[in-house]
Amino acid sequence: MKILVAVKRAVDYNVRVRAKADGSGVDVHNARMSMNPFDEIAVEEAVRLKESGGVSEVVVFSAGVLACQETLRTAMALGADRAILVESEIELEPLAVAKLLKAVCEKERPEIVLCGKQAIDDDANQTGQMLAALLNWPQATFASKVTVTEAGGRRQATVIREIDGGIETIEVALPAVITADLRLNEPRYVTLPNIIKAKKKPLEILTPMSLGVNVLPRLKTLYVSEPPKRATGIRVGSVSELVSYLKTSGVIA
Repeated sequence: MKILVAVKRAVDYNVRVRAKADGSGVDVHNARMSMNPFDEIAVEEAVRLKESGGVSEVVVFSAGVLACQETLRTAMALGADRAILVESEIELEPLAVAKLLKAVCEKERPEIVLCGKQAIDDDANQTGQMLAALLNWPQATFASKVTVTEAGGRRQATVIREIDGGIETIEVALPAVITADLRLNEPRYVTLPNIIKAKKKPLEILTPMSLGVNVLPRLKTLYVSEPPKRATGIRVGSVSELVSYLKTSGVIA
């Protein structure tokens, strides 16, 4: 069984991002970049499934600028076997990434596609669901536990997922798309020997044109601005003084 994991290069979660002065986007110049944390969890889960047996290969996929190779090398240092990069200088929207993933799935024939549930830069939470729709595969989103079993010659995944009302357990026949939630696992540390080994692992570079996918943007960003600064708080001496202040400030009637 083969698992394909989609990873994204994003601004590191420890970096405080700022909007550009002209409001055209987020200023990422000289910003530290790293693998999207949810995607790192997806890579870790794929590697754990391989280590438990039954998975023959873990392939990682990314789409974007050539610098995404660094993110893919990190994924291979975590334990992935090889990588595929679809190089594009165009800022890719979730639908474009889903179409690229579909083309790669048709080429690679994985039984599971693992993605992070969302990216921390755009918080779109769309790629996994769009991919499942394009492939007409079952999907299990927001997974906090994944178990793969085989019965009657058919594999299926039992997924415990977090929903607004609590915990839900579902079974999906493979092939399927699964998106990883924060509590699925805790990724391992990347060791120096594995970083060195990752440099020797194969990394294939493709283009959207070679896959027959049009990635031209369908959306237009009108303006990007930082959230307003929070007003300074005040200290009151009693509950009655607080209620009085809320009434005079118009917060409550």
